[in-house]
Amino acid sequence: MSSKIDRRIKYTQMVLKESFIKLMKEKPLTSITIKEVCELADINRSTFYSHYKDLYDLLHQIEDGIIEDMNETLSACNYTKNEEAIQMTEKLLEYLVKNRESCQTLFSEHGNPTFQKKVMSLAHRHSLKSLMADRINLPYNAEYLSLYIVNGSIHLVQHWLKNGLKEPPKEIAELLISLANKGLSSLQH
Repeated sequence: MSSKIDRRIKYTQMVLKESFIKLMKEKPLTSITIKEVCELADINRSTFYSHYKDLYDLLHQIEDGIIEDMNETLSACNYTKNEEAIQMTEKLLEYLVKNRESCQTLFSEHGNPTFQKKVMSLAHRHSLKSLMADRINLPYNAEYLSLYIVNGSIHLVQHWLKNGLKEPPKEIAELLISLANKGLSSLQH
């Protein structure tokens, strides 16, 4: 009986999250109502409140799940190996593809800027670890380099998401790592 209840709870939360994301694609969070989410999900308001305090609680749970998944992927990486960095980046991008609708919405203009800053902060921490693991003689402050790499990478990924993920994750991963490691000179043949 317990697994049946768990399945129903998971299903209800999934439907509410999907309905919420669908509405966020169309308009900003401040214009969305719990009533709209419930109608789209075909779930009553009392059920919504049994899972979430409000729409911000729902949004934070979606965002926290994504941050947690990204952190796990980044934490599993050996930062001293370039090939592994490409594979790790590719895994992250594949995660974005798998969770395309949520990620496209959360990284769009309707997304929560605080979430986007959390993702940047997470990427910045892992980028710094990577720069420090290499222990190469960096001509600049590692923190500055990390900020530059992360901000450029995030914006590139946002553009990729916004434009329909036309290139395969592996191609974007190789571009990101190549630019991070060697800058524009890596693209000249």
